[in-house]
Amino acid sequence: MAATSRGKNDLPPPIIVKKVTVVAGGGHHGGAWKVAYADFVTAMMAFFLLLWLLGATTEKQKRGLADYFTPTLVKTKEGSAGSNNGLLGGSSLTEVDKYPNRQGQTGTRTLTIPRDVTGGPKEGAAAIARMREKVAEKLAENRKLQRLMKQVKMVDTTEGIRIDLVDDADFSMFQLGTTVMTADADALVRAIAATVADEAGMLTVRGHTDALQWRSGAGNNWALSSGRAEATRQAFVRHGIMPGRFRRIEGVADREPLVADNPADPRNRRISILLGS
Repeated sequence: MAATSRGKNDLPPPIIVKKVTVVAGGGHHGGAWKVAYADFVTAMMAFFLLLWLLGATTEKQKRGLADYFTPTLVKTKEGSAGSNNGLLGGSSLTEVDKYPNRQGQTGTRTLTIPRDVTGGPKEGAAAIARMREKVAEKLAENRKLQRLMKQVKMVDTTEGIRIDLVDDADFSMFQLGTTVMTADADALVRAIAATVADEAGMLTVRGHTDALQWRSGAGNNWALSSGRAEATRQAFVRHGIMPGRFRRIEGVADREPLVADNPADPRNRRISILLGS
């Protein structure tokens, strides 16, 4: 086909320019929001999974998990019960921490204990206070026996609550050098028996003596401490404690003195009743 001729005065054909604008993200304001949304959904799923797990586990399992992730708890408990660095002195499991806790919870340096969980050092202290009050009430029934309350010492140990019935210069659990319990001691044991009867746990009875020497051939402190522990067990049974509740009956002579710097001190003569946890 022949080309169309154009005169000198004819205008050139117009030039059409097409402008194409490319929008990042396909016109949906970018893709960063998708990453943020995915992170949010993942976090919410993890949160609700945690809530479900907390609802599905028992309090015993929760405490087991807390103990597993708190390896210092056992070591701390080993220094309890009278230790200067344990529960009765310095920092302890019951010392309040500085972490934010839900109202009604007890925060400690070792772990935070939910308010509906049983056990732990604070419960041990509460149990001692409750038991001391019961013993005092029993002894208050006889005005002559109220003075015996000073012979009762209670302490929370890693094995349970230990109740010490301690002699002094004015009081003896047993007649001198024998396993015969005095009348006041029998009344004291009756009050203790009525108290531990309502508490859970097995009982261990341990006899202690002072370090005074026997006359040659008259006897020995090992036999005396064991016999006094057995006499105390029998008194507990007479006052309503079932025989099956006793775990051990022990006599340790003068090997575990209460007053170590004076082995002959009468306070070393005592009966210890351990209420196992």
